[in-house]
Amino acid sequence: MTYLFFIASFNAFFFLALLLQKKPKLLHDRILIFWLLYLGLSTATYALTIDFFPENSLLASGIIALFLLHGPFLYLYVSSLTLDRKDFKTKDLLHFIAFIAFILYLFIASQFPSYSEGIRVDHVSEGGAEPPLLFSLFLIITALSGPIYFLLAYKKFQVSKKSSFNFSSQEVNLDWLGKLISIFGIVWTILILIAVIHHVFHLFSMAFCTDGLFLSLSAFIILIGYFGFKQKEVFINHSIENEKQIPNKPEIKYAASKLEDTELQKCCDKVSQYMKIEKPYLDSDLTLPKLADDLDVSTHHLSQIINEVHGKNFFNFINEFRVNEVKIKIQDPTFNNYSLLGIAFESGFNSKSAFNRVFKNLTGTTPSQFRDSLSSS
Repeated sequence: MTYLFFIASFNAFFFLALLLQKKPKLLHDRILIFWLLYLGLSTATYALTIDFFPENSLLASGIIALFLLHGPFLYLYVSSLTLDRKDFKTKDLLHFIAFIAFILYLFIASQFPSYSEGIRVDHVSEGGAEPPLLFSLFLIITALSGPIYFLLAYKKFQVSKKSSFNFSSQEVNLDWLGKLISIFGIVWTILILIAVIHHVFHLFSMAFCTDGLFLSLSAFIILIGYFGFKQKEVFINHSIENEKQIPNKPEIKYAASKLEDTELQKCCDKVSQYMKIEKPYLDSDLTLPKLADDLDVSTHHLSQIINEVHGKNFFNFINEFRVNEVKIKIQDPTFNNYSLLGIAFESGFNSKSAFNRVFKNLTGTTPSQFRDSLSSS
């Protein structure tokens, strides 16, 4: 068992080392760095103390307090994937207040031996002393923290997934993260319920509860690392992460307000002309802020035009142009020697899977079927 925890800890530090080499590091990268550091240190600490856990009551309680960090890190990481999050805000520190308060409480309690006698995670105190009420309250908060944060993180994930389609012209596959949140949310909640049953009915052992929780953390480390290597958005630079920093420029008056009908039509014509003449969709790294900067309009107004006038999100708006470009190139003798994938790359797509999926969704047929239908006709 101990070896599994050390392996998980090693994995966390290994993935951390890889992440530290990534440039540039955006908000979710920085959060993941501290998250992996916490996961590596917490699993290593438990592995080193497992033989005398929970005999050392204050140390065991401090390790239990570490569970208050897992939920906030998960929630903040998923929140940072919501594309309007660029910086860590002071109010984000509020998520760590419960952990800080618990640690301070344990530190102060350690200065009063008679009081700290009742502080034991297995609730088998010397002399039969009842656990302090405040300590029991912290344990309840710790138990509720995980399931609540998993639920909040999943809701935030849904927001993140939708927002990506209004930001990037390339498909961002974060389904693995949604599955990871769901599976571990369920597992974590079950383990917490087992711990509650142990506390109330004295079934199972405390070691069984803590081993289960740390085993789930270990599995979480390994899986987030595995999927992270396969998923470009996490461990290596991707078009969203590589988005060019748009220099600050004076805000257009009423930039946050909606355009009037006349202004809307004027701006819409400007967008249509630019898309037709300049063909910005050929840039596989095109994003909403990048296009707005090229057009010299606010991202809010550009988003309004795409969403309200064209009735699409940014992803579908740009990829319709790319699909039409593919259709034109397939029929162009200049591209007779190109494969379908080569034509797709020339038209702004950057992956085979995304190209095939988008083409079929927009045309109702696969690229090869479309090409064959032209040949037969």
